[in-house]
Amino acid sequence: MSRHVQVTFDAHDPRALSIFWRDVLGYVHPAPPGVELAEGADPLAAWDDFLDSIGVPADERDSRSALQDPDKRGPRLFFQKVPEGKVVKNRVHLDVRAAPGLVGEERMAALEAECTRLVALGATRVRRVEPAPPMEAGFIVMTDPEGNEFCLD
Repeated sequence: MSRHVQVTFDAHDPRALSIFWRDVLGYVHPAPPGVELAEGADPLAAWDDFLDSIGVPADERDSRSALQDPDKRGPRLFFQKVPEGKVVKNRVHLDVRAAPGLVGEERMAALEAECTRLVALGATRVRRVEPAPPMEAGFIVMTDPEGNEFCLD
């Protein structure tokens, strides 16, 4: 029997980091428990209202955030506040598949275009690895706004 996976990020600012990854992946913030969101409603505003209604103090509201794939194919992402900063390279990272089926210069051009979009969202470009067929298709290493490494693949 297979299992569902949730990917958890330790973060200084879970809400901001979840917004970054929402925009990278096209994921969505889920509605609060028992809340039906109207078409076009802002789920983060709904969370603010929900947390108000249950008496969560303002200084405790950025302790966690979550995202889900609207197509229900990818894993849920969870962001939790931690006091310590990132110290070393990730042992696990995400590969964002930004050029599926493309090869060579067409692939790298698609990755460069996505890299430009993600830098505008707050990512940092680290390095580009050139294609070296047959074993290497090429990719771009990046970090999110809190320094977590990921690859455009």
